[in-house]
Amino acid sequence: MEIRRTALPRIGMRHELTTQSGRRLGVVSHRTGRRDLVIYDQDDADLARETVELDGDEANAVAELLGEPRADHGLEEFHRVAEEPVTVKLTIGDDSPYAGRPMGEAGVRTRTGASVVAVARAGRLFISPAPSFVFAPGDLVVVMGSTDGISAAADILAQG
Repeated sequence: MEIRRTALPRIGMRHELTTQSGRRLGVVSHRTGRRDLVIYDQDDADLARETVELDGDEANAVAELLGEPRADHGLEEFHRVAEEPVTVKLTIGDDSPYAGRPMGEAGVRTRTGASVVAVARAGRLFISPAPSFVFAPGDLVVVMGSTDGISAAADILAQG
């Protein structure tokens, strides 16, 4: 039986197989530890008919039910910690509590571990802005960090 592996940039890895009866199944392993069990449509190989989201413990339990020994939890922790940094672009909205305020007041790096690495404004790019850099509505903020840190930074810049 052939298992096809496909790297999914910034997401993780997808493993797929086709059963003897012709059904296509897949597992998407996210770098966060989440797993998505995917059952594809029999007539359209690109259409996911059903997706079941599993956390790490649930994925291990399903693997055990299917006859696979439980995965080492330390390895899962290693993958979480060793995750490569993610870079995203966030926009400072008109209603952001930090529009018109210095970047340092947001405390993004201190509060999330993610870093603001650049800000684009009106065709200009500000690389490694200082804490005194004042955000303006419409600024495109480039943030780098873990997926959790990026998510927390987005919340801070949008809601405070």
